[in-house]
Amino acid sequence: MRLNSAKDLEVYKKAYDLAMRIFILSKKFPDEERFALTSQIRRSSRSVCLNLREAWAKRRYEAHFISKLTDCDGENSETDSSLDFAKDCGYITAEQHAQLCGLCREIGKMLGSMINNPGPFLISDV
Repeated sequence: MRLNSAKDLEVYKKAYDLAMRIFILSKKFPDEERFALTSQIRRSSRSVCLNLREAWAKRRYEAHFISKLTDCDGENSETDSSLDFAKDCGYITAEQHAQLCGLCREIGKMLGSMINNPGPFLISDV
C-alpha cells in the first residue's frame, strides 16, 4: 500500500482513535477539571496526531523527522500519565484505563519502531 499521507499510517489511525475515545470520555469529567485534566488530556492525545502530520512533512530531513516523532512519543507518554490520574480520581473505570493505556503502549511501540528505523518513511532525493 502506498502511503500518501500521515493519515494512511496505522499509528496515526490508532492515535486518532485514542484521541477521540478520550474526548468522548472526558466530556463526563467534572467541571472543575475543565481547565486542568480535561484540557490537558485532550491536548496531549491530539498532539500525537498533529505531530505525526508535522513529522510527515519533514520526511526529507531524517533528523527533523525523528525529532517530531520523538515529540509524538512524549505526548503519548503524557496522555498515558493523564489516564492514570483520570482513573485514580475516579473519572474512568479500571477497564477503560486498561484499554486506553494498552492503546498508548501500542502507539508507543509503533512510534519507537519508526524512530529506530526511519528509512522506509523518508523521502529520497534519488
